[in-house]
Amino acid sequence: MRKRLAGLLLVVVLLLVTVALSIAVGSRFIPLGDVLDALGGSGNPDDVLTVREMRIPRTVLGIVAGAALGLSGALMQSLTRNPLADPGIFGINLGAAAGVVLAITIFGVTAPSGYVWFAFLGSVLAMLVVYGASAGRAGTNPARLALAGIAVQFALAGVVQALQLADRGALDQMRFWVVGSLANRETATLWSLAPFFIGGILLSLVLARSLNALALGDDTARALGAGVATTRILVLIAVTVLCGAATAACGPLAFVGLMVPHVVRSFTGPDQRWVLPFSMLLAPVVLLGADVLGRVLARPAELQVGIVMDVIGGIVFIAIVRARRVVHL
Repeated sequence: MRKRLAGLLLVVVLLLVTVALSIAVGSRFIPLGDVLDALGGSGNPDDVLTVREMRIPRTVLGIVAGAALGLSGALMQSLTRNPLADPGIFGINLGAAAGVVLAITIFGVTAPSGYVWFAFLGSVLAMLVVYGASAGRAGTNPARLALAGIAVQFALAGVVQALQLADRGALDQMRFWVVGSLANRETATLWSLAPFFIGGILLSLVLARSLNALALGDDTARALGAGVATTRILVLIAVTVLCGAATAACGPLAFVGLMVPHVVRSFTGPDQRWVLPFSMLLAPVVLLGADVLGRVLARPAELQVGIVMDVIGGIVFIAIVRARRVVHL
């Protein structure tokens, strides 16, 4: 218990440090003293604009989206009993992509504040299709959900590619969203999605005890008083809301939901009462760290966080898999 609490405190400190770096460091160098002045609303107007209107909203979005992706990844891996599962396995990312491309090609929506809701709706509809396809007379189970999710992913990928090829304008618009970024996102979008983030986070944390029971098997979970079907449905709702909102706001961000829960379990074990809080706090550290790195590496331009996560996440995850046995659920 003490070791886990100390680890949780360390993650909180790492998050605070990463938040400070995200506010202070960027593609344009601003001395630390000027950053502090800008936080107080004084100093150079350009610095105030950069820090308060660009970096702080970007940092807040990174915290919220990272927490959502970390939690959704941990929930997915617990639900499917697969330590290498990813939220995208249910077609949530491709559902969001299909929503965006439909908004652009069919409805002529070009502003991110407009197609973000199509992305969120696409995520929800994709999850409903997956659940409906996997449900049978005896309900559903992790294997059926995964297979249905893979099938829906292929179908949605075909739809997205066909629409992009048919409309070059849609292809041009999509490439700015699909890369995954925290930059140039409207603050109003974050406020609009805030209820989904908050609701999904609270629901996830409440489900920890039921997920622990479910990990023992359906019969044992029922004997312990856990509602198996209800728990699975609530987990699917939480994953859809969290991952859907994060993908809608930032675009698809790979490896966050896959890598972070796996790293966390190597320290905490499979107890979801610890896995979920750790994942919620560590994922923003990873996401904001990658975002800061992207700003520094390509100065005076920027590498979008989705590109940095793809490169670093792949390398780190391969190292983890090679260094130790995959932590089972």
